[in-house]
Amino acid sequence: MFKPSILQHRSCQGVTCRTFVPECFSLICWNVYKNNTKNPDFTPFLLRHEKSLDFMLFQEANFMDDSYFNLLDFAFDAAANLEVRGAFYGVLTASRVESNYAQAYLSEAKESFVASHKSLLVSRYSFEDGSNLLMLNVHAINFRENQSYDRELERFLSLMQSHKGAMIVAGDFNTWNKKRMQKLHEIREKLELKMVPYPKASGVKVFMGKQLDFIFYRGLELVESKALEEHSLSDHNPLFATFKKL
Repeated sequence: MFKPSILQHRSCQGVTCRTFVPECFSLICWNVYKNNTKNPDFTPFLLRHEKSLDFMLFQEANFMDDSYFNLLDFAFDAAANLEVRGAFYGVLTASRVESNYAQAYLSEAKESFVASHKSLLVSRYSFEDGSNLLMLNVHAINFRENQSYDRELERFLSLMQSHKGAMIVAGDFNTWNKKRMQKLHEIREKLELKMVPYPKASGVKVFMGKQLDFIFYRGLELVESKALEEHSLSDHNPLFATFKKL
C-alpha cells in the first residue's frame, strides 16, 4: 500500500460521449465503499439509473477495472489515494462529456490510523456557449484533529476560488462534529455555493448526528434532488441532483 498521486484518465475513445454538457443535466454523488467492482449488484444498479445521469461522482471507488464505464459509455477521471495489490482506490468522476481539464490531488495530512492520504479531483467540462462547469470531487480527511481538517478545507477554497462560472463541489466531507460543519459552511459561503437540500428522513449518511455527504452548487438552478435507500451496496446512500444552467 502506498500513496499514488497520478491522475487516472479514460477518454471518450471507444465510447459515445457528448460534445458539451447539456443545459439540463443530472448527477449522482456516492461513497461506494469500494464496492463498485466487488459487488455483482453494483453495475445492474447503475444500469437502472444511467440513462438519466450525465455525471457520477464516486468516493472510495475501485478503478482497476473500468468495464462498467465502458458498458455505460462514460469517460472518467480519477484520483487514487491507495493502491493495494494493483487495485487503485480514491475519488472518481465519470461523465458523458470528456473533461477539458482534470487534476488529481492528495491531502496534505494523513489519516491517523492507516497513515494514508485522502484524494481530491478537480475536473472541468464545457457548455455549448463556451463557458465551463468546474467540479470538485471530495473525500475529506477523517481521523485527524480539527486543525488538519480546517487546512484541507482551506485548500478546497484555494483550488476553486479563481473560477468565476458554474461550479459543483460534492462528496463525503466527514463533517461529524460541530466545528467541522462550521468550517465547511464557511468555505461554502466564500465560494458562494448553495447546498442541495434533502429531507431529514431521506437517508443521507449521518454520523454523530451530523450529515456527511453533500452536493453544493452555484451558477446553476436546482431542478430536483433525492437520496435512494433501496440498496445494500454501501454504507452511504447515493445522492441524486438535476441542474439547469442559468
